[in-house]
Amino acid sequence: MPETVLVIGGTGAQGVPVVKALASDGKYAVRVLTRSASSPEAKELAAIPGVTIFEGDSYYEPTLLKAFEGVSYLFANTNGFAIGEKAEIYWGTRLYELSRQFGLKHFLYAGLEYASRLGNFNAKYRTGHLDGKGKVVDYIAAQPTEPMAWSVLTSCLYIEGLSELLRPFPNPSDPETMVFALPIGNAKMPLIYLEDYGSYARWLFDHPERSNGLELHVGTEDVAWRDVAAAFTEVTGKKAIYKDVTLDEYFSLGIFPEPDAIVGRSAGGGNDPTLFTFRQNFSGFWNTWKDELTKRDYALLDEILPTRVKSVKEWMVKVGYTGEPSSVLKDYRDQGFFANNKQ
Repeated sequence: MPETVLVIGGTGAQGVPVVKALASDGKYAVRVLTRSASSPEAKELAAIPGVTIFEGDSYYEPTLLKAFEGVSYLFANTNGFAIGEKAEIYWGTRLYELSRQFGLKHFLYAGLEYASRLGNFNAKYRTGHLDGKGKVVDYIAAQPTEPMAWSVLTSCLYIEGLSELLRPFPNPSDPETMVFALPIGNAKMPLIYLEDYGSYARWLFDHPERSNGLELHVGTEDVAWRDVAAAFTEVTGKKAIYKDVTLDEYFSLGIFPEPDAIVGRSAGGGNDPTLFTFRQNFSGFWNTWKDELTKRDYALLDEILPTRVKSVKEWMVKVGYTGEPSSVLKDYRDQGFFANNKQ
């Protein structure tokens, strides 16, 4: 009988491919904890053999105590955009503690880069949703690898974001030319194909002899944005350019309709002084990538997943990318940003 993996954050862009990878062959039973069993994402997952939906609040301990019953593994992707950095740190560490309490075999945490620490705590890199997860990763890394194995799967920007937050816009002075605009200068920035992300999560569970105590930093490639524009032109035949913009120019593009609104819709909004505005949060975020503070071991990633997508161009060809907008991030969609900015 297959052992059960509890997945927290399973209905989001990052979680769905993890659920699909885990349920792909019947080795694992997958229990997805989600607030609404009637959401389109939950219904899609519920149709997959071996997947069950457990309705409840992932940030409410009585619910978690029930959800953990009979579980052997946990994949935890907490949502800092919804709950804020302070709560993300609490729940990340609490989920580890509950996993130990319930005698789980393997705890897998969806991490992000600890931007502030990588930038020597310079305020220009302060990013709530990166730093919150980064602090949890440091906590996990301080824990023993027995009796429960632990792993961290540290990701980066989704390559699918090229259809949403990273999508090109028509050049106002030449509508036939698409403009990829970001405040990152000539930096090479990592992107990750989400289907491969799911495969890496599956590998970490399948190979505890190698993954126990491992923080795996994943990416498809580190790519300069001028090369993204060039790949787009090569694949689609459409003219495209990269435009390096200032942070102020970036926030005027309309990607975030209210850049001075508070990030953390479920955490008390403006009543919590620890929360960031979108402008504050994403200023640190783009500074982190612009200054190339992070790194990945692509030789290791090739060894783990030889079939992985290895370039933005390969991904564009694989999915038939056209530059047309489509919804990717559940938070972006749920807050109406995508509908407001679809062009």
